[in-house]
Amino acid sequence: MMDPAEAPKPKTFMGLDFSTQQLKALVLGEDLKLLQEVVVHFDSELPEFRTHGGVVEGSNGSISSPVVMWIKAVDLVLDKLRVAGTDFSAVAAVSGSGQQHGSVWWKRGAAETLNNLDATRFLHNQLTVSIFSKPNAPVWLDSTTTLQCNNLEEAVGGAQRLADLTGSRAYERFTGNQIAKVYTDLPDIFGNTEHISLVSSFGCSLLLGRYAPLDYSDASGMNLFNIRTKTWDEQCLKACAVGLRSLLGEAVPSNTVVGNISNFYVERYGFSPDCHVVAFTGDNPSSLAGMCVGVGDVAVSLGTSDTLFLSLQEPTPGLEGHVFVSPIDPDAYMGMLCFSNGSLAREAVRDKCAQGSWEVFSELLDSTPRGNFGNIALHYSVREICPPLLGVHRYNKARERVSRFSSQEVEVRALVEGQMLARRLHANKLGYHTEKCRVLATGGASKNVSLLQVMADVFSAPVYTMDVSNSASLGAAYRAKHALAEGAAYKDVIAGPAFKLAAKPAPEAAKVYGQMLERLEACENALLAATGAKSKSSTTDRSSTTSDVKQQEQ
Repeated sequence: MMDPAEAPKPKTFMGLDFSTQQLKALVLGEDLKLLQEVVVHFDSELPEFRTHGGVVEGSNGSISSPVVMWIKAVDLVLDKLRVAGTDFSAVAAVSGSGQQHGSVWWKRGAAETLNNLDATRFLHNQLTVSIFSKPNAPVWLDSTTTLQCNNLEEAVGGAQRLADLTGSRAYERFTGNQIAKVYTDLPDIFGNTEHISLVSSFGCSLLLGRYAPLDYSDASGMNLFNIRTKTWDEQCLKACAVGLRSLLGEAVPSNTVVGNISNFYVERYGFSPDCHVVAFTGDNPSSLAGMCVGVGDVAVSLGTSDTLFLSLQEPTPGLEGHVFVSPIDPDAYMGMLCFSNGSLAREAVRDKCAQGSWEVFSELLDSTPRGNFGNIALHYSVREICPPLLGVHRYNKARERVSRFSSQEVEVRALVEGQMLARRLHANKLGYHTEKCRVLATGGASKNVSLLQVMADVFSAPVYTMDVSNSASLGAAYRAKHALAEGAAYKDVIAGPAFKLAAKPAPEAAKVYGQMLERLEACENALLAATGAKSKSSTTDRSSTTSDVKQQEQ
């Protein structure tokens, strides 16, 4: 009979998330229940780096983050976990996520330092600025690479061709274009670089004690990775820099166990030497994993900006949105769309038409019929991403432009229906289908049941809600457990968080909104044609965030 003292410990799983403003870590039990969760806020807890919102703005308009700040945050977050009672020896696997598109530039000889960490010293006292050819990492907020974007699209045969290859047209924040700028403008730095990591693979490298490979999903956000062949696209590589393949290394499926944790963590914190490290991925892919968005699901985060995720079997990339390789199934894909005009547009109409009250806003919305007597509005108080338009555009049932509607309730419903129809229209273009679909709503506005009813009606699908304030780090811990399940399907290993049914579509909704969807598309196309925006994209359009879910969580 086994001595109780010798009985194996229950396994736990750790997830880390290197976001723009903070480093979050959590530990889940084998039953996926939360055991510990801690966070390090960069601005307030690491003030010596003088960041604002986790970033530093350069004199030339560039936006970056100090790499050593992230390293010091790892020291702090692990100490916080220890104080919170984490038993590191029970951690069977760890994975993580990082803000997408950011790049870390390791100087020649840096691998030697990374491979020989001293467990008696803090990480940040060993991995100092001296081992990085760029001490500050360019991040997704940077939009100084318009020239490089134009060059890349021209080199491969146009924006749509680039999207067909890599899942997205050229965007200023995407890593390939950031690399191209360093190659042309800072040749000495490029020549002194030994390895380029994404923020995700950088975090993974810290745990491995050697350079970690990029994963398929995060590599899809670089304008360099062929999402169909799952390899670097040679034409894109050559358009950005000479010798780039050797600096990036080969990418791996996101569920790959890339090695065991470095002996540094075994000796300093008490991790088991058998603790597996699973490839890190981007924060948005990790959020999809954390929300367990399956095939047929569409997740809509309703925040300052609205962000939409899809799980797809086949990629259908266009000039709007993004298609990445799935973080939970290397043979599947995820689509993502960002809409600049989310809650701010809703709040503006609330203040103007509903006395600043969400309760009155909902009453007005509920008092009008589906279809709003044929009235529809497109509210773009800031320049929109999908589609690239600006201004408020109202149309009556005769499809005539009007300056205002007849009542406050019509104005409210015109806004909400216009927003939800736009989400549905552009989701359709990425591959959304209504058969056996469900909509997973998150974010601040997901508490508004009246708005969710419109969403259910427009998408012809039931709407469910959940709180996903930790979706990226949760997804990292989920993926850590899934990677040890020897080829099992993600949904068979990860039950995921509980969703609550919030709204069902009305029987007549599909007919009403099917017709309105065609009208909205016609309105968008007419506006695009009038502005000449259909065939081009401004810097604002390209550089708008793909980390919206993460920003709403902070």
